[in-house]
Amino acid sequence: MLTRLSSIYHEYSPKFWLVVGVSFIDRIGGTMLFPFFSLYITWKFDVGMTQAGIVLGIFSLFGMVGNFIGGALTDKFGRRKLIIFGLVFSAMSTLALGLVDELAALYSLAVIVGLLSNIAGPAHQAMIADILPEKQRAEGFGVLRVVANLSWIIGPSIGGFIANRSYFSLFVIDAIISSIVAILFYFLISETKPEASEEREPESMLQTFMGYFVVLRNMAYMAFIAASILMGLVYLQMYNSLSVYLRDNHGIAPQGYGFLMTTSAITVILLQFWTTRRIKLRAPFTMMALGAFFYGIGFLMFGFDPLNVLSRSFHLFGWAFSLSGTYIWFMSAVVIITIGEMIIMPVSQALAANFAPEDMRGRYMAIYSLAWAIPATFGPGLAGLILDNKNYDPNLLWYIGGILCLVSVLGFYALHLKLGGQKRFAATPVDEEVAPL
Repeated sequence: MLTRLSSIYHEYSPKFWLVVGVSFIDRIGGTMLFPFFSLYITWKFDVGMTQAGIVLGIFSLFGMVGNFIGGALTDKFGRRKLIIFGLVFSAMSTLALGLVDELAALYSLAVIVGLLSNIAGPAHQAMIADILPEKQRAEGFGVLRVVANLSWIIGPSIGGFIANRSYFSLFVIDAIISSIVAILFYFLISETKPEASEEREPESMLQTFMGYFVVLRNMAYMAFIAASILMGLVYLQMYNSLSVYLRDNHGIAPQGYGFLMTTSAITVILLQFWTTRRIKLRAPFTMMALGAFFYGIGFLMFGFDPLNVLSRSFHLFGWAFSLSGTYIWFMSAVVIITIGEMIIMPVSQALAANFAPEDMRGRYMAIYSLAWAIPATFGPGLAGLILDNKNYDPNLLWYIGGILCLVSVLGFYALHLKLGGQKRFAATPVDEEVAPL
């Protein structure tokens, strides 16, 4: 195992590992706070999931605007400065979110935080694409997934423990971590933006922003984004609405939800390398369809609870068995969703990077962010309409999610039929050194 890990380490440049290490530290702070933010809003302001969803939607809506600005600035000025700015602003805004006492003020603050805190998102993605050659991108993004999920082992478990005592402490710790990461980034990581060709005239700022129309006219890329948005509407419920659903419908406390997220992280750590190595030569759009299929199965499982039904049918086992069986069932659902995640995350990021011309990576990555920004904008509020309405079965949320994932499966497979013949979207012939799937 040590020999294999050493081999993986030497396959990538030191700069890649520096970015990975610094990102790991930053994610620890985020995973301590982010999974419990919906719980915090509903608790502190005594509101339902609908109002919490509106707040989260404002963050994401203005985050989309910030991403568009950041994508253009990334292509114009480079990656490093924007990333450092984003980290510093993240630290200040996190403290402000923890100090606000009025829901109306939280709405206003969400506009500013959403706009500026996401401005560095495309720069992060473009920097990784700059560092990694095309043949290493899917696997390199898989490495990032493993390291990110190491933080999920640490963050949610500690965050759930702290949240039961002081939500504000989560905001303070996250702000401190963001400040430390900004300092590390400043001193350790250099710019990665490719130098412009001398034959090409520099773009004006207006021309840079007009470049978004070039991206939007790429119909294949926009179809990929559309299928990803449908899938993302479902996937993000695991981080926005699931904690509230489990608390209100199954009596599962924040610690229980935190351990579910830790289960997902452990699954990624154990299996991501193995999974990525076996899918990297497969046709990427078929892998996206396979991952979306796993999402559909896993999220449908939240709406069906055979172990709980069984325990109610046979009172011999009592309440304790019912809760235990339900929790094991939900843990199994999270593992199945995570299998889909291990396929989708590295493949989708590599696909977005491979679609993009070198001089437009920031803008392509900004458009790619719509796959998560639009679901994050509308998903929590739409989920709240179901979870807060007594006339609806709360499990309807997961039934609809399963249907949306099926539509995504069909969309990704249609893209495979359309683009699978092109070299960058086709399966790579398996050589003798690669184990079969």
